[in-house]
Amino acid sequence: MSLKQRLIDDMKTAMKAGDKHSLGVIRLVNAAIKQKEVDERASGQGGELDDAAVLAVLDKMVKQRRDSVSQYEAAGREDLARVERDEIEVIERYLPAKLGEAEIAAAIDAAIAQIGAATGKTSPADMGKLMGVLKPQLAGQADMGLVSKLVKQRLAG
Repeated sequence: MSLKQRLIDDMKTAMKAGDKHSLGVIRLVNAAIKQKEVDERASGQGGELDDAAVLAVLDKMVKQRRDSVSQYEAAGREDLARVERDEIEVIERYLPAKLGEAEIAAAIDAAIAQIGAATGKTSPADMGKLMGVLKPQLAGQADMGLVSKLVKQRLAG
């Protein structure tokens, strides 16, 4: 079953169960997915999103909410931060389990071997090529900021 179909099924289940919180968050997710599909159709890139693209949308939504949590906490608005954390919890149900640093490092090493990047020097071109290979592989499974940091360290030697 595709991730989009799972979201639709879970939305129906939440409606029947009267779970207004989950229902609201799943509707937000579905709206973001539909918006992405409309944007891609308008730019001539296609229509239906595959699971990888849906994961990218979910990942972006979690990142936005984490940013909001930190801003709310800095402003002393714990009530709003709690709402965002609750939304993150619902969205993360649809994301794959996060990879550990060792698994990310293994993926980086495999990508370096695949593109033939030179270690011992940090070349922006190699960095871009590696991130281009790694981003689709690790979407939703790893924090891309951490991946970027590890790639820089690995390329630096």
